[in-house]
Amino acid sequence: MFPLLADPGGTVAKAYDVLNPKNKLAKRVTFVINKNGDIAKIFNVAKAGDHPQEVLDYVKKNLPKN
Repeated sequence: MFPLLADPGGTVAKAYDVLNPKNKLAKRVTFVINKNGDIAKIFNVAKAGDHPQEVLDYVKKNLPKN
């Protein structure tokens, strides 16, 4: 399990610089954050179908378990 974030006010989207100023919607981006709270990888979601596997492969290969 992993936590997900809801950001109805756009506060986090602004802080991570992913808020589209034209339509006030967040860009489709996935941040992988390591145990230290640092951003390990940023994925721009181009194809929703391929995206989950791409992120999972990255996490399995690059982030330590527990």
